[in-house]
Amino acid sequence: MSSDPKSVLAAANEAVSRGDHGGFLAHCTDDVVWHFIGDRTIEGKPAVRAYMDETYIQPPEFDVELMIADADHVVAIGRITLIDADGKRSTFDYSDAWRLRDGKLAELRAFVVEADGA
Repeated sequence: MSSDPKSVLAAANEAVSRGDHGGFLAHCTDDVVWHFIGDRTIEGKPAVRAYMDETYIQPPEFDVELMIADADHVVAIGRITLIDADGKRSTFDYSDAWRLRDGKLAELRAFVVEADGA
């Protein structure tokens, strides 16, 4: 498994796009924390898996427009489209700022807003 932050996030996102939540979580630390700014914080792999199982009923579609990284951080900017159980599509603009520890995703600060016209 690569420890380059861009490669780690790209591989993790590919797993999510396949509906492989366990594959995504393999790229995370056990104590991973997701901060959805202005909404909620999710702590630990079990809670993140529960969120993913609830929210990613069908695999989301990612359009990553930009990734910027240093040794222990990666920021991804793009759009994500979620599809609910009824097939309704919702598209969001996002900026995800990740901190890595020991080559794994440890902390997310996610800024997410519904896309215009979505």
